[in-house]
Amino acid sequence: MSDSDTKIDKKAFVTKYGYGYVRVSTEKQEELSPESQAKLLREHASKNNIILLEIFYEVGISGRKADKRPEFQRMISLAKSQEHPVDVILVWKYSRFARNQEESIVYKSLLKKQHNIDVVSISEPLVEGPFGSLIERIIEWMDEYYSIRLSDEVLRGMKEKALRGGYQAVPCLGYQAAGGGKPYLINEEEYKIVSYIFERYDVYDDDYTKIARQINLFGYRTRRGNPFEARGIERILTNPFYYGLVVWNGYSFMGPHEARLTKEQFDARMKKIHSRYSPMKRRDISACRHWLSGLLKCGICGSSLAYNGSNRRSPGFQCYKYAKGMHDGSSSISEKKAITGVYEYFEKLLGGMDFEYEYRTPESADLASQRASLMNELEKISSREARIRLAFENGIDSLEEYKENKERLQRTRVAIQNQISELDSAASPKKPSKETILACVRNVYDVIKDPDVDYDTKGTFMRSIVEDIVLDKKSRQLVFHLYIS
Repeated sequence: MSDSDTKIDKKAFVTKYGYGYVRVSTEKQEELSPESQAKLLREHASKNNIILLEIFYEVGISGRKADKRPEFQRMISLAKSQEHPVDVILVWKYSRFARNQEESIVYKSLLKKQHNIDVVSISEPLVEGPFGSLIERIIEWMDEYYSIRLSDEVLRGMKEKALRGGYQAVPCLGYQAAGGGKPYLINEEEYKIVSYIFERYDVYDDDYTKIARQINLFGYRTRRGNPFEARGIERILTNPFYYGLVVWNGYSFMGPHEARLTKEQFDARMKKIHSRYSPMKRRDISACRHWLSGLLKCGICGSSLAYNGSNRRSPGFQCYKYAKGMHDGSSSISEKKAITGVYEYFEKLLGGMDFEYEYRTPESADLASQRASLMNELEKISSREARIRLAFENGIDSLEEYKENKERLQRTRVAIQNQISELDSAASPKKPSKETILACVRNVYDVIKDPDVDYDTKGTFMRSIVEDIVLDKKSRQLVFHLYIS
């Protein structure tokens, strides 16, 4: 046999190194298990002289956003290293690598052009050349479109369930699922925690931090086994589910579950919460060592003055940044002078001294956050409209489907715009009169002058009308900023 009769495929003897990437999403769809995907990757590697250095697993994570997949990011980081550890990344399907076409192109181009690494789908072989690249783009586009349609279908099913009075979320603290579509049942042991939270806030006026601290001291933990935090306490206090209202994605209904809290009690609590404006980054009074802590501010840098009670002869407040050498000029005041200055200021107000104050809408911070979220949803609707039009133009959706999807998005847009208008109206209420704030001043003054009232109560009342007190060392004055909500 001559040499010309024997053809040797040199490529078959070239050993390559590779990574495998396995992803299984949370969605209910037809896909192979992680073990099955890994097995197919190993078989493909063995047949094609590829040594798999590592297989990266992402279980229960969607492929829509690459930055939400830690193992994917770790794999890309290793592949980009100077050592050039691999020549190829194997996936079962391109949809496992990414469901977002834009991200898929970005990462594939980065790996190929900068590091000469190919991304290969073992179940979707492509021909070489421009036609193969075109087919790959079409596959990626279909994967992304399928993901979007699947998400829409899941959302539509959840919406229909909500309209029929079905629950969409896991039971909140104090409740447990009964199964079979039956109403949630009260978990008596958990509900003891909920009842305690309600009582401490509604009756004893404790703040979120103090309640969380006390619950943790009792040894209670969240369902995930973590200590309670102030924000978790706030979520429980503001959850309408406890009086029977089920809210999901803009839909609400009175659930059939047992509710031990009345709507009147819930409304009274919400009114109390909304009446308490709290400036950004100001700690709860229960987290402070003095009832003026968090209120006194440095006139030089604006930082809070820390209370130092270790010196029993002369306890006082000092700017912590000055104490750390972060600026010149001491900004300190003794406890006695600070309290005396507060008393004198309140007495001047009640004596007829003119003053200025700000009206802080209770929901100002929440309204801004809600508005930003709604504006973001409007932008998403425009993107979705472009996608359904593209699906129609490419013959994927019929004219009837396109019209239905377009009308649905338009209804959603109108609903969001109405919500934005309501938020804008709520953000401009009528400013209360000076007589109203003077009545509050009188109440606060009576409380802080009473020697039998504890620090927490004094601090709570002070914070209801005083936003901060700036220590101006040059003028030797305390500058008060009042507000009402």
